[in-house]
Amino acid sequence: MTASPRIAYFCMEYGLDDALKLYAGGLGILAGDHLKGAADLGLPLVGLGILWKQGYVRQTIDPDGVPADTYRSHVYGPPEVTDTGVEVTVPIQGDDVRVKVWTTTAHGNVPLYLLDTDLPGNPHATTTWQLYGGTPEVRVAQEIVLGVGGVRALRALGHEVDVYHFNEGHALLAAVELIREKMADGASLEAAQAATKQEVVFTTHTPVPEGNETHSLDRLLYVGADLGLGADWLASVGGDPFNMTVGALRLSRAANGVAQLHGETARAMWAHVPEAPAIGAITNGIHRPTWTDPEMSRLADEGSDDELWARHRTHKQALVDYVEAKTGQRLRTDRLLVGFARRAVAYKRAPLLFQDTETIAPLLESGRLQLVFSGKSHPLDQGGRDIVGTLVEMTRRYPHAVAFVPDYSMETGRILTRGADVWLNNPRRPQEASGTSGMKAAMNGVLNASTLDGWWPEACRDGVNGWQIGGGFESDDLAVLDAHDLAALVETIAGRIVPTYYDDHDTWSAMMRASIRDTRDAFSVERMLREYVEQLYTA
Repeated sequence: MTASPRIAYFCMEYGLDDALKLYAGGLGILAGDHLKGAADLGLPLVGLGILWKQGYVRQTIDPDGVPADTYRSHVYGPPEVTDTGVEVTVPIQGDDVRVKVWTTTAHGNVPLYLLDTDLPGNPHATTTWQLYGGTPEVRVAQEIVLGVGGVRALRALGHEVDVYHFNEGHALLAAVELIREKMADGASLEAAQAATKQEVVFTTHTPVPEGNETHSLDRLLYVGADLGLGADWLASVGGDPFNMTVGALRLSRAANGVAQLHGETARAMWAHVPEAPAIGAITNGIHRPTWTDPEMSRLADEGSDDELWARHRTHKQALVDYVEAKTGQRLRTDRLLVGFARRAVAYKRAPLLFQDTETIAPLLESGRLQLVFSGKSHPLDQGGRDIVGTLVEMTRRYPHAVAFVPDYSMETGRILTRGADVWLNNPRRPQEASGTSGMKAAMNGVLNASTLDGWWPEACRDGVNGWQIGGGFESDDLAVLDAHDLAALVETIAGRIVPTYYDDHDTWSAMMRASIRDTRDAFSVERMLREYVEQLYTA
């Protein structure tokens, strides 16, 4: 592998372990795997994040089947996090806000520095309380802490950095601080911006235009995000209103999407942005020691079908026991069990299968098909909350065949991606950026059934290592798209998956082996990081 420069990796969330409530979903899980993989490979990389006092929302289901959202304060200390003894200050709404710097290497990761404003007597002390919580002004303040505070923490800690990697646009204000530093040393604004651009690389994850964060210029100026550079400069970088992704693209020398299809989508989405680099594609990967059972990999190469199935059944039993402990529902290990766990948003279409009750209801009522869902909606996303409510309603309609595990977590994801027989994914193409949960499932011998979106077009050998749902159909008419994909989904499950599971044990076993062998190296975080070093980090 090409020798790597020194990298500072910025992300708003990190999923290292459930002991650290510092993540909301897939972005954080990827960031956690990135730091663990960097440690395994010995990359000179450090992470910058925030020590969220209350983390992300905790979501339970009330007796009426409605999501109930709460926050719980956490007190962190050794061995999870340790105090570096370093404090820096950042400007928020005209105040000098103290930022304490903690660090953790507790989960096999390279050093992650965690920034914290929750200090006695500190103005804006609550800024680092809730991940993705609060008003838009609080969100900007959080991004000042991450970006501006992150750069200042690196300086105070004595780190020399060659490359600043922004994992999503939340970290953009680090580039503003880099420009301010250079201007303080005498550079012109134009020279400082050009030099900063050569230091920054950017990964975009959001192929839905509405999901890319924007702020009014007045808001950014009010909170102090411009660091004195002014409204005209902000508009020249991110537009008016200011788009964080546009700004990150204009201030980066290189950028990438997180799957090959996503790279194509991102290039089309942002083709109108002048001064943006060409957006490449580095497909995500997972940290195998965290997510996969090495014994399944060994048995895929050396074991008999009986041994492979026996090992899978231990994971399936663990999943059935977990579901019962969480929901009170008892599923069966001798019946097909399909898993679906991801963020509750409309484009992922968690309830899609239930729209064809004529075909699916008999399979559920007979017990030949079992479905386990998990997910979490943002507290302010009513559409996502409605999705969770629909899934809970299905568990009450089919209590012996459909279960919903609330408060989706790393633990839930790990158990589901080992214990399910099939991993279902049916997003509207091309709105899924990557979908790393499917990689975890595949490496554990859990067969993917997915629309050709995200990472799956790169891995799928239909009927060999999993199944494709439809043929990559796209349409701007969502009703047409959903109807097409529903028909393909039902045909795949009822016409192909159910018969194979119950009637063709040899084919299923062969598919499990192919799933593991095809994905364990190609979609590992080690492969991903080698590509980052060669394609993004090395100028």
